[in-house]
Amino acid sequence: MDTYWEPVWLTLKLASLTTLLLLVAGTPIAWWLARSRHWARQPVAAIVALPLVLPPTVLGFYLLILMGPEGIVGKLTGELGLGLLPFTFEGLVVASMIYSLPFTVQPLQNAFQAVNQQLLDVAGTLRASPMDRFFSVALPLARPGFLTAGVLTFAHTIGEFGVVLMIGGNIPGETKVLSVAIYDHVEALEYTQAHWLAAGMVAFSFVVLVALYSLNGRLQPGVVK
Repeated sequence: MDTYWEPVWLTLKLASLTTLLLLVAGTPIAWWLARSRHWARQPVAAIVALPLVLPPTVLGFYLLILMGPEGIVGKLTGELGLGLLPFTFEGLVVASMIYSLPFTVQPLQNAFQAVNQQLLDVAGTLRASPMDRFFSVALPLARPGFLTAGVLTFAHTIGEFGVVLMIGGNIPGETKVLSVAIYDHVEALEYTQAHWLAAGMVAFSFVVLVALYSLNGRLQPGVVK
């Protein structure tokens, strides 16, 4: 594979996998945050939103410590025979999931909160189990939230820099994603190559946002408020 396109494909792979895993893992978290009245709800919501306010290098630093040979996660993966996560693609996936968590959970939480409780109650009177009510009522009504969460998570992962640089470093074909490649070109004064990659990211971000607003506008009438 051409080394010029290698960071592009690696970034798309990272963003796709991160988005898929976060939609699966973030859905129950968002549902609990939207429906629970437990005392731990606010602390959990704060933890989910923490990546929004923490500098990426701070988050990356502590993830590096946790995943390192002396960290809790590092010792666990070592005992399981999985090796260490830093400076691997798998480590990038884990770091990206943590860094992009609020971009998945918060849109899903808003969508679940917009679901009319009366519809869930009616389904309950028809002997639908909580699981049936979730899959047959809540999920279809939350479609715009899933669309927003998926698009924002994918786009945000593509634009990551500080976290991926701290956790993944700059290994061609393994952890050198698009944002790191742009940084390398600028550092080497290769402005033409940096311009093409950066302009591509700007165009991609614009198209993604236009598509998101357009699709959400079409789906919005289906949301029950």
